[in-house]
Amino acid sequence: MTIEVVLATHNQHKVQEFQRILSAAMPEITVLAYDGPEPVEDGVTFSENALIKARTAAAHTGRIAMADDSGISVDVLGGAPGIFSARWSGPGHDDRDNLNLLLAQLSDIAPEHRGAEFHCHIALVVPGNQDREGFEHVSVGVWPGTLATEARGENGFGYDPIFIPSGYDVSSAELPPETKNEISHRARAFADLIPTLQSVASA
Repeated sequence: MTIEVVLATHNQHKVQEFQRILSAAMPEITVLAYDGPEPVEDGVTFSENALIKARTAAAHTGRIAMADDSGISVDVLGGAPGIFSARWSGPGHDDRDNLNLLLAQLSDIAPEHRGAEFHCHIALVVPGNQDREGFEHVSVGVWPGTLATEARGENGFGYDPIFIPSGYDVSSAELPPETKNEISHRARAFADLIPTLQSVASA
């Protein structure tokens, strides 16, 4: 049985990424792009913002919907940038600006206090109908590590060049893509999500 799921993003590359990862475990799944309105992400946690996006897509399309929200949390900053990771340096700035600002803020922090975690929260919203009861589920992936004092590596994006995963001495941006895809916060969230998706598909 084929299962179609709308991904609440207008980013076609993300649609392809979700399709590739999920279809490895569920060949019957088709991930569809979302063409509806952008919701206001006014939640104060990763889970809340992921659910806002998934609920909007489910309501607009009437289909099962997914959405993700992710970012980096730094211990000494009390969990910041957190949900503000993508816009840490303000409007009109890019990934490199965000990374450089974070490095500057941590410039006098000793190595033993540079702990950080990448977070990925994937929300699944299943609308109810005459055949099934609706429900919501959020899968969480956390990738612990520390922050380097300078950017290293060409793979990845965002804060990858300064994130040193626990158990490694290279940055996320220095890891081979296939290794990162097996151990990252997103991979961990997907591992938690797939059993729930499989139960939806078999219902």
